[in-house]
Amino acid sequence: MSVHSSIIREVLQQTDALKAGDLRKHRRVPLSLSGRFMRPDRTEYTCQLKDISVGGAAIITTNVPEIGERVVVYLDHVGGLEGVVSRITSDGFAFAFKVTEHKREKLAAQIMWLVNKDDFPDEVGRLHERVGTRGRRTTLRIEEGVIIDVELLDVSASGASIGTPARPPIGSLVIAGKTRAIVRRHHGHGIGLQFLSLLSPEALRDRFP
Repeated sequence: MSVHSSIIREVLQQTDALKAGDLRKHRRVPLSLSGRFMRPDRTEYTCQLKDISVGGAAIITTNVPEIGERVVVYLDHVGGLEGVVSRITSDGFAFAFKVTEHKREKLAAQIMWLVNKDDFPDEVGRLHERVGTRGRRTTLRIEEGVIIDVELLDVSASGASIGTPARPPIGSLVIAGKTRAIVRRHHGHGIGLQFLSLLSPEALRDRFP
């Protein structure tokens, strides 16, 4: 199985388990990201991510909050994550996320991207023949309730190039037309997307009429 197929399968398993409400299926993956966290009195401290899943994360810091305390952790490439401190560790603390299902779905895609991004050259996502569609319009949902009109520059079974001034973070989950995708790259005219599943010619016509 290709790296591309493996990552897509993992992302889909993550989101399927989310809908079933079973966060125990999500193993923590080691991931080092710089960040900072804020306590309820709004004081901020630097920290480092140790590992993460869609349900929670372990944080390395010398400034340790108390169990049950609400924190907001800001991580590079991920953004802000709100949660409650669940335990104290030898080098910091662990906290459980208090986020929406939509945010968890985006987080699943971001985790997969960050863990595997070094395995993806720019050419990945262009494994299938692209069909030029310049001039055609579609929609792009970049956040819950935020839908923008964009230009569909080209499309294939595995991805698309979108013309837009918007620059959602690389690794973030978006919906192009009716298709879920991961933002793979930024380019001069917009963004490159990788679909979460391969589309047949019939599906392409249905989702990008």
